[in-house]
Formats: sequence, C-alpha cells, structure tokens
Amino acid sequence: MIAELLIWEFAWPWMLLALPLPWLAARLLPPTRVGQGGALRTPFFGELETLAGAAARARKSHISPWMLLAWVLLCVAAARPQILGEAIKPPQAGRDLLLAVDLSGSMAAEDMRLGGRIVDRLTAVKAVLGDFLERRAGDRVGLLLFGERAYGVTPLTLDRNSVRQQLFDSVVGLAGQETAIGDAIALAVKRLSDPDEEVAEPGQRVLILLTDGVNTAGSIDPLRATELARSAGVRVHTIGFGGEGGDSFFGMRMPSRAQIDEATLRRVADTTGGRYFRARDTSELAGIYAELDRIEPTALPGETLQPRIERYVLPLSLAAVLALLSMLLPWLPGRRGVPA
Repeated sequence: MIAELLIWEFAWPWMLLALPLPWLAARLLPPTRVGQGGALRTPFFGELETLAGAAARARKSHISPWMLLAWVLLCVAAARPQILGEAIKPPQAGRDLLLAVDLSGSMAAEDMRLGGRIVDRLTAVKAVLGDFLERRAGDRVGLLLFGERAYGVTPLTLDRNSVRQQLFDSVVGLAGQETAIGDAIALAVKRLSDPDEEVAEPGQRVLILLTDGVNTAGSIDPLRATELARSAGVRVHTIGFGGEGGDSFFGMRMPSRAQIDEATLRRVADTTGGRYFRARDTSELAGIYAELDRIEPTALPGETLQPRIERYVLPLSLAAVLALLSMLLPWLPGRRGVPA
C-alpha cells in the first residue's frame, strides 16, 4: 500500500493549492464580536465582553487535528490521484493469408537438397513454409491443398501451429495426381471473401500459390479464376517450384516429369497485383518467402498503452470518516463539554 502511494500521479495537481485555505481563513477573516448590540448594560459589561472575545478567539484558533487531516485528504482526493495500470497492447490487424500448395504426383520428384541430402519437392516445401509461418505473427493464415481437386484444409486462423501441422501431415497424391490450378485459385477467392466470415479488407487478402506443374485438371480455367480474384481484391503471388531435372538414373539427371507453365503463373500474378517467382532449389525458395515477408509485411504491434486507474476513492473515504469522527468525539461519554 505504501509503495503504491509513492507512485501516485495527480490529474489535477492544482487542486492541492487549496490546502492552506483553513489557515488563511483563520488568519484573515475578522473575529466575531460577542455582545455587539446588546440591550442590557451592566457596570461589568466591558469585562464580560473581554472574556467572551478571548473565549471566542480561543475557540477560533483551535481547529481539530482530525478536521485538518480530513481537509488534507479531501484536497488530495480532489486532485485525482492515479496510478498506471499494466501495459496493454491493442490487437494486431494483419492480413488474411492463404497458402495453396500443389500435391500432384510431380511433387514426389527428388531433385531438392535439404540439409546435405536429396529430398522430394514436397519435403523441401514443408521445411521452408514452416519457417515462413513462424514469421507471420498477427496474420490469419489458412491452408489449401490441391491436385486434381482443391481442398480447404485449414480455415483462416491465428493458430499457425495447426496450419503447420496440417501441412506436415500432407502427402503427395492426397488430392490426386494431376494439377487443378484454376480450381485452387477459385476456392481460395471464395475462402478469402466469404460473406459469412469476418474477412480482411480488399488489399489485405493474399494468396500464395506454389506449384511445379501445368493446369491439367479442374473445371475452372486459371485465367478465369484470376479475374475472380481481381474482382474480389485478392492479391495472388505465384511460385513455380522444381529443379531442372527429375529423378536420377545411373547417376544421370533425367528430365522432370512436369513442366512449369511460367507464362500463366506470371499472368495470374500480374493481373492481381502480385508477383511471380521461380525457385529451382530450397535456397531460392527460402529467399522467395523472405521476399514475400518484405512485400507483405506483418502488422506491427499497436502502441503499448497503460491505462490510468483512479485512486481518489481512498482519500475521499478517509476524509469522510475523519470528519464524522471529529463531529462525534465531543459527544462521547467522558468528554468535556458534553451538553447536560
């Protein structure tokens, strides 16, 4: 309690200027003349007037210390003492970010190097995307997987761990062996502009689509889906991922089982205000996601706020109690001056 008193701040400190008012009133106000205008005159009237005036001055000069303390507390309460509460950070307002990852059969091609060993493309994507998710604090992130069909696996959420876990649990071919890029974009637009959910404003809705192939399946053409994305205010960044060769055969690198339709991916990105990237290995892919961090920065935390908590109730309550005690003390048994 005492430690808290030491950190009190006053919203109206000028109210403390009222502290010397009782002393000023006692010094500056003229004394009351007792007996002035009386009708009865006696030979010893002058002596009575002198004694009565002295008694009045004595009473006037004597102010109860309890009342003085009550006045001090009342002035302190009027100055509005406050303390600073615990720091509060307002909620962050980040982006709605949807990740669309290709699970077609070509993602099983082992042409990526990760940690000194050769791995398939999907394994490399999982490693790089996991690091990317770590840096997206403040964004709502969702996951969409596509092959012959597109599936929304994780809704837009602040729980990035659940998104990461769903990504790590995915396997090549889970959504079919072919590639439906148009369906993936169309489903992403639907998720990012669903009127039944609280979605971000246009310009804050972002789709990052990663594929290693060409649109060979689905019911919606990629360019048609791109027009839908532009109309909904969804910005699409596309990534063409895969090495120059596919599986190795007797030490020789064979042609990849899928070619990347870079022209279409570039057009999708340009039409929606996004960018197209080409990654041939894990280091390039990591660099692309680092660049996406720069292009689509996470929302910075709001300015830390410390609420001010009023503490005037304490001195005001004590002042009221002391004033009451000061009035009741003369009436207590055993006190002088109790009326007969």
